[in-house]
Amino acid sequence: MSHQTFVHAHRVTYAECTIGNHVYYARYLDLFEEARGEFFRAIGMTFQQLHEGGTIFPVIEARLRYKGAARYDDVLRIEVWLTELERVRLNFACRILNEGPKLLVEASTLHACTSLDDKPKRLPEELVAKLRPYLATPE
Repeated sequence: MSHQTFVHAHRVTYAECTIGNHVYYARYLDLFEEARGEFFRAIGMTFQQLHEGGTIFPVIEARLRYKGAARYDDVLRIEVWLTELERVRLNFACRILNEGPKLLVEASTLHACTSLDDKPKRLPEELVAKLRPYLATPE
């Protein structure tokens, strides 16, 4: 079954690069965070709104596989979708491509849904409904 993919564009800044003119490896986590934030905005629920409602999504696992280097001034295509949407956790899959389009990074981040005091809680039903079209299901 097919799923929707959210796409976010990002132009690499000089500050994100090493002296060797490639994006520092840990900065990719920042790019994925940026894309997830824009993804939530696009579905009509910001992290701030969820936080004010007592819900946060701490990352409990991150996996990245580097395939190539992004460089200063590259325009990147960051794709985001879900591979898991359970009662108290969700897993985002992401990939970054340059304008080639060459695949540069594949990643996933596993998040727990918690209250502000770090107690696990169910994902809000309204959010689940908005996320479901982006869930990739095994064939």
